[in-house]
Formats: sequence, C-alpha cells, structure tokens
Amino acid sequence: MSNLAGNHTDNTTMYHNISCENWTICNSTEEYMDVDAFLQFENLVQIIIPAIFGLIVILGFVGNVLVIFVVWSYKQMQNTTNILIVSLAVADLFFIIFCVPFTAASYAMWYWPFGAVWCKIVHFLMHVSAYASVWTLVLLSFDRYLAVVHPIPSMRFRNRRNTYLLVYITWTFICCGNVPIFLQYGVLYYKWMGFQRSACVNYAGVKNKDVLQIFYGCFFAFGYVIPLMLICLLYGFLLKRLLYGVVPGGSQRADSLRAKKRVTKMVVIVVLIFAMCWLPIQVIFLMQYLDPSFEITMESSAIHMAANCLAYMNSCVNPILYAFLSETFRRSFRRLLCCLPEPGSKYDFEKTNVRGMDTKDTLLINGSSKSKSETAKDRNYNVGENIEMKPLTEL
Repeated sequence: MSNLAGNHTDNTTMYHNISCENWTICNSTEEYMDVDAFLQFENLVQIIIPAIFGLIVILGFVGNVLVIFVVWSYKQMQNTTNILIVSLAVADLFFIIFCVPFTAASYAMWYWPFGAVWCKIVHFLMHVSAYASVWTLVLLSFDRYLAVVHPIPSMRFRNRRNTYLLVYITWTFICCGNVPIFLQYGVLYYKWMGFQRSACVNYAGVKNKDVLQIFYGCFFAFGYVIPLMLICLLYGFLLKRLLYGVVPGGSQRADSLRAKKRVTKMVVIVVLIFAMCWLPIQVIFLMQYLDPSFEITMESSAIHMAANCLAYMNSCVNPILYAFLSETFRRSFRRLLCCLPEPGSKYDFEKTNVRGMDTKDTLLINGSSKSKSETAKDRNYNVGENIEMKPLTEL
C-alpha cells in the first residue's frame, strides 16, 4: 500500500502475530488477533475505499482541470493570484492522478502489481504534490499580504513574470528535495498467514526505523507546521492592515477595501480547509512512526483510512470553494460550460484612492502617468492590475 496513503507495512510487524526473518514476513501464531475478522475487514475495505477514492478522482480531476482551463482561457483571469491558484490546481491534479488511484489499487489488491520503478515514481510525485500544495498556499498568502499591506511598493515585483518565476523555483526546490525517495522506496514481498503479498513501501525504513522517523518528521515540519506558521504570520500582519484600513501613501477607498477583503477571505478559507483536512493524517503519521508504543489494530487502521479520505478530499474541494466564494470564477465557469465568448471590455477593478486621486482612468507607475491602454501593453504586469487598480478577478 502507499506509504503516504496509510501503508502499515513499512514496519514489518504490522500485527503482533507477524514475525520478520531475512526481510520476509512469515507466519506466526493467531494468539493476538482474530484472522477471520481481519479478512472480513479487508474485504470491506476493498469495496468501500476504492469507491470513495473513485469519487474523489472524478470530482477532483474535473474541477481542477476546469480551474486551469478557465484561467488560461480568459485573459482577464490571468493575474498573480490566479496564476498561483493554477499552481495549486496543478498540484492537486498531480495528487489525484498519481496518488489516489494507486492508493485505491493497493487497498483493493493487497499486492503491488506496477513494479519497483513505478513505485518510486508514484511516491515521488505524490510527495512533491503534497509539498507543492501547501507551499503554494504560502505564496498565495504572501501575494495577499503584498496586495493589502504594501500595494504601492509591491507593484514593481508583484507581476505575472515574477509570479511564474517564483512558482518554477518553488516546484524545482520541492522536486530536488524529494529525490531521496527514489533511493528509499521499493517493493517488499512478504507472507502473511500463508498469503503471498507485496507492497510499495519505504524500504530503507523497513530496515531502519530511524529513517521513517526522520522522513515523517520532515514531512510534518516542512509539509504542514512551518508553512502554516508562515501563513498565520502573514495573515496576522494583513489582518492588522485591514482593521486599520490604511495603505502607505494614502487612504483606501471603501470599494477597494471590500474587494481585497473578499479575495483574502477566499484564500483564508482555502488555507483553513487544507489545515483541517491534513491534520488527522499528520497526527497519525507522528503517532505511528515516532511513538514506540503505538499498536496497529483494525480500529487504528480504520481511523487511518478515514484520515486518508479526508486528506485526499482536500484535492477536490478547492474548485468548489472558488465557485461558491468567487463571483468571477462562477461567471467564468458558467461562460466556459455554456461556450460563451470572452467579454472584450467589461472589467471589474479594485480601486484605491491614492493621495486623493481617483485612479480609475490614470495609473501612476514609477512616477510617470500611463493610460489603461498603455499599461495593458506591459506584459510584466497583471492584466488589469497595477498600483492602485487591481481586478476583482482575483476573487
């Protein structure tokens, strides 16, 4: 079974009646468990879990593909926030394609039929996707922080080109950091109660428990706690700015402040949903691999599977959140599904009153004045977004 997906065979003493000799799990006694009850539990899992995962795959694939297609199909959607939302959708899509189906297969078959090479590739991609999701949320929070707290100074580097660059750097670092997975993972063949089985596991962790402790300790720290701490810190500063309602260099117009609050609210909800969905599985990983007294039973396995389902559901709920929380995404989804043309001239903007000047018609860029048409030609800036004017398509 997938290590990220609730595999308990990393430690080859899955149950008390399993012994290990020469890296092969052998038969022992039936002293500590009801084998018939466990086999019935397995049969139930083989039906329920793949069905739930199948629903997650369908909803997540359709929803995230729709988000990506909408942003890239309509130019007014292509701003810094939505570029990061696309990065998050890509991470969720990778997770749905390379993690959920193979986890469902491992739950259903109890052996790994895809070979050692694909075992390594699948776990590499699923961990990269998990890390990319949470660190993209950090970038989204940082983007919101700059837009609200430093709208004028940040205009020089808060643009599409730099956003693409930041996304590429983030994904590159994450991919490089997960290269050891290719060396650690492999297929373990074993016997359990006379049954010949196999699993795709952290093989280095089977031989050395310390490897698993370091692996999941890092996953908890860099894939959950540290990113969420950074997000909380950024939103602490952002909340302070929103409460005072003042931007450097002038006061904010009421409509601009409301628009920024709507964008920020959407991102905050996405972050909170992520934190709640991934908390149970992260806690279980810590208990399983860091607590020597932790015992794996049918009950704990059932809780682990439920936590898996909750974590995987996070990859399909974001498009639903966009549809409910963002009028712009809702209109774009409707326009795409109904095959309606892209609007040519109707844009909604966040407007900020800077030094008493209405920037609806004129933008102040690097000390010089540019018209909307001139600014639109600058490919380094967000479509329809500059210092004082930011599109409500960020919603």
